[in-house]
Amino acid sequence: MISRLKGILETKAEKYVIMDIGGVGFKVFVSAATLENLPAAGQSATLHTHLNVREEALDLYGFLTQEELKFFELLLTISGVGPKVALGVLSIASVKTLVSAIAKGEVEFLTKVSGIGTKIAQKIILELKDKIVKLGFEAGEAATLEDYEVIDALIGLGYTPNQARRAVRDLPKDVKGVEKRIKEALKTLGK
Repeated sequence: MISRLKGILETKAEKYVIMDIGGVGFKVFVSAATLENLPAAGQSATLHTHLNVREEALDLYGFLTQEELKFFELLLTISGVGPKVALGVLSIASVKTLVSAIAKGEVEFLTKVSGIGTKIAQKIILELKDKIVKLGFEAGEAATLEDYEVIDALIGLGYTPNQARRAVRDLPKDVKGVEKRIKEALKTLGK
């Protein structure tokens, strides 16, 4: 098993990176959040990895933290959730936000991921609700459905998912309503 890679980040593409380790280029699939937080190409980076073995390929999935890797592997235990879908789940929110959404049973939140319908979302919630607490995952500050709408709108305007999440996280609590929150977030992003 390959559990960690440390080397030079050679290429950053939309869904993967190539890391040069001792002259060998490893293609590692990453979430949008991981990609956003990695250094620029040519810099040194470390990724915690999961090796997925298939008949015709060996795929590496990389994460900046052990917590992300652990949550990814937990998602893979659910029938109907493969590595691409699990990576998609980690691309829409932080682990703490995902844990919070699962704990609260927010099916709508999980169905935002390509490849996850209502049945799979319900299955994820049913199977992980108790496991996440036992395994030590902590829920973050609860995001509201309104927050997700604002994030979606900001992404639609061309901001990255991480920029959108940061802007929503930094919004004053007294700003209510989707439109007002979008305007306030745009002010923050414009600074």
